[in-house]
Amino acid sequence: MTQAWQFWALLSAVFAALTAIFAKIGVADVTSDFATLIRTAVILVVVVSIVAVTGQWQRPTEISGRTWLFLGLSGLATGASWLAYFRALKLGDAARVAPVDKLSIIFVALFGVLFLGEKLNLINWLGVGLIAAGALLLAVF
Repeated sequence: MTQAWQFWALLSAVFAALTAIFAKIGVADVTSDFATLIRTAVILVVVVSIVAVTGQWQRPTEISGRTWLFLGLSGLATGASWLAYFRALKLGDAARVAPVDKLSIIFVALFGVLFLGEKLNLINWLGVGLIAAGALLLAVF
């Protein structure tokens, strides 16, 4: 299936939406940082189980230093994002927090062009602008 990435991206969006709703309910009676810890522990158990069951385990020594570096940086960025996201959900409405969080789309487009050499055409940039406008309209008004 040549469009497989689109299926997984859409599935990711659905789960991200559920994340916001479940997290908003979940942070009601605990601190946002502790809520993030619980979420992280659940994710760790689920992913370890998937890797074990599907036989995807790789020996850490077979992974390049560059891969370790960038996956480590990605993990740090993910942790910072989750901590900030749960704090925002603790303080604000999910329907307003999530669109601001999705401004990450704009940053991905910019960083992709600047650091990865990706190319976006005029229509793509229009889409990025519309996403930014929509997110701001949801969050501000």
